[in-house]
Order: sequence, then C-alpha cells, then structure tokens
Amino acid sequence: SVKGDIILVSHDHYDHNSVKTVEKEGSVVVRDTGKMEVKGVEIEGIESFHDEVKGAKRGKNTIFKFKMDEIVFCHLGDLGHVPDEDTLSKIGDVDVLFVPVGGTFTIDAESAWKTTSLIEPKIVVPMHYKIHGLSLPISGVEPFLEKSRYKVIHVGNEIDIEREEIPKEREVWVFTL
Repeated sequence: SVKGDIILVSHDHYDHNSVKTVEKEGSVVVRDTGKMEVKGVEIEGIESFHDEVKGAKRGKNTIFKFKMDEIVFCHLGDLGHVPDEDTLSKIGDVDVLFVPVGGTFTIDAESAWKTTSLIEPKIVVPMHYKIHGLSLPISGVEPFLEKSRYKVIHVGNEIDIEREEIPKEREVWVFTL
C-alpha cells in the first residue's frame, strides 16, 4: 500500500480517515490551518465547512493548498459549500484542483463546476464520488463529467508531472481506482 511522507487531514470523520493506513516512520500529519513548511513543501490550511450552513450539520473542513516543484495544488477535502470571496482569495492561483463531486456529504457536480470556475485551475481532478462497491448515497463521477466543457483524460492511478507539462487549456483528469 502507499505510504505518505506528508499526510493532510481535512477533517476527522471516522468513515474515511485512516491515517494509520498510510503513515510510516517519519510521516508528518497535518491537520492545522495556517501557513507552514513541511519537509520542503509549502502548505497552507484554509478553514472551510463540510456543509452549506457554516459547519452546523457536519463541522469544519480544511482546504489544503500546497506547492511542490513549482506546481500549486489545492485539495478541497470534503467541502460542503461553494467558497466565499475570502476563501477564494486565500486559495489564489492553482494549477491542480482536487474537487469533491459526489454531493450529499459534499458539493455536487453543479457546485463543483461553479467552484472550479471561480478557482480557475488548469487541471481538475474529481474526487469523493461513488465507485463500485460503495453503498453511500452519493453520485458517481458521471454527472460531473457530463457537464464538462473540457478535455477529459483518464490518467491511470498515478501521475508524474513537471511544471512545463501543465496544459495551457483546462483539462479534467480522472484517476483509475
């Protein structure tokens, strides 16, 4: 199984947070908001919510923005609302955006596209959607992909990317699970 040097935890819900599965000796677990540097990686945790009522239903969520090899990534975690202007200003410029699309417990396909249009990344990676064997009442990736005006690429289960390989036009990258 994959082990992480740095493990980002957007929230501590029991149903899909298993730090012990990916932790190894020397791993650093990050749960905090604010700016920090961990193992040479610039990371910023940005407070947001797991629902559309400022956390009243499902609590807080941390958005993580991080920079590696001159590429800026943003992982929205279990975001439950379209980000407001303050949050968007903290997110800033992003090359690769990981966005939840399954709805019910996070934003749905429509809100994911609205969020994507506000952040304007070059690469969009859908996440937190229903896959085979999952019984949660969330949507699959299809509703999100059906709304895409951009090139959709199925990239396998891992990528290696350099700054100069970032596409000029927005693309949607779907990982194989």
